[in-house]
Amino acid sequence: MHRYERLADHLRERIQAGFYQVHERLPSVRALAQAHGVSLSTVQHAYHQLEDAQLIEARPKSGYFVSPRRERLPAPPVARTAQRPVEVSQWEHVREGTCVLPDTSMHNLGRGMPDIDAPTLKPLLRALARVSRRQDLIGLNYDTLHGRPELREQIARLAVGQGCRLHPDDIVVTTGCHEAISIAMRAVCEPGGIIAVDSPSFYGALQSIRAYGMKAMEIPTDPETGISLEALELALEQWPIRAIQLTPTCNNPLGYTLSEARKRALYALAQRFDVAIIEDDVYGDLSYGFPRPVTIKSFDEDGRVLLCSSFSKTLAPGLRIGWIAPGRYHERALHMKYVGTGSTATQGQMAVAEFIREGHHEPHLRRMRAQYQGNRDRMLDVIESAFPASTRVSYPAGGFMLWLECADGIDSVALNQRLMAEGIRIAPGVVFSATGKYRHCLRLNHAVFDAEIARAVSRVGHCVAEMLTQRADAGQPETA
Repeated sequence: MHRYERLADHLRERIQAGFYQVHERLPSVRALAQAHGVSLSTVQHAYHQLEDAQLIEARPKSGYFVSPRRERLPAPPVARTAQRPVEVSQWEHVREGTCVLPDTSMHNLGRGMPDIDAPTLKPLLRALARVSRRQDLIGLNYDTLHGRPELREQIARLAVGQGCRLHPDDIVVTTGCHEAISIAMRAVCEPGGIIAVDSPSFYGALQSIRAYGMKAMEIPTDPETGISLEALELALEQWPIRAIQLTPTCNNPLGYTLSEARKRALYALAQRFDVAIIEDDVYGDLSYGFPRPVTIKSFDEDGRVLLCSSFSKTLAPGLRIGWIAPGRYHERALHMKYVGTGSTATQGQMAVAEFIREGHHEPHLRRMRAQYQGNRDRMLDVIESAFPASTRVSYPAGGFMLWLECADGIDSVALNQRLMAEGIRIAPGVVFSATGKYRHCLRLNHAVFDAEIARAVSRVGHCVAEMLTQRADAGQPETA
């Protein structure tokens, strides 16, 4: 345990024991450093950790204060899943949500879209413009199958913050993280094979399993602690699973982050049963906590972890730039990339590489993390006031997604159809399951949050309440 973690635990215990009262000012950074014989940066890191846990808050020019106690709605329970591999369905619902053009008159609360209006993205726009004006027209040419070397170099440098030591040649640039995951699946599993997934799970990965003739083994997942390692071990003992695919850091849609100990335990399971791990880390850099959680790939001793990510959630999805570090499956992954899309578009790669190299990436991430964490809390406030008391909601550790569970009997597909007539879209829970579970659940996006979004979220809650009332009037009581 690091010094700042020990100091944070000490302060947390004192706050929870009532030694520091709500709204009381905490010792200054300098005073605390002197009292405990640590550096100023150690105290600042400890205070940042307590801020992330919402135990304290910083006030400009005043210092740190104990935050008011917040009453949270309960988290969703762990759902029961099929105890056998299943074929993936729900494509029609995924298609309905993804094959629509952007509509400024529609509040799309369900799509996995970051805030692309942030001022910290302006240097990226300028870089794109410079690349397009280059006289050598390199941005219009074919790229190599691996991707631009300057971008792979920057990705390898960013990986250090994830606990990974990657060489640029270990990385293959892809057309988004979805392609990276699809490449990984085809690299490690043949048609008819079984891939274990957390449940609920990213619908893009599930539909890739469907497209390649594979089967999904849904593993029960806790919204706070993550995928059940006990259930995963039992599944590995009973079925010839070829790979484990999951989003262990800032999970989509539940928001959980596996602890480092549980990540290590999951990797040990994969070693024991000799299966691959397809790690989706697309939201990892948006973790609210400090330091940024390490990846499972950082423990990889034998190349069995295929790390997949992209700039779609941290910068902009329209760039369509992702990557995969496929470990010992490198040649197979490269072949899958070739027969899929071939090389990735060049201009965006060059611009992103310049954006990172010039030092704009980290300031942008800091701004987005703070914005998304604040928006999470504002949206939770609206949910607590507008949704029925039976609602359960996740409390994500990063990213910009919230997962809600309504009372049994609420049909989120019907709810979405009803809301669309009012200019609001949600993501129905059925798309996050291989078999259409979670029909009473939904996902909401809090990347942007203003008065209009607040009204839209409130309207979603009121519609849920109206549906419950209609069920009760029809003699169908609410069940939690």
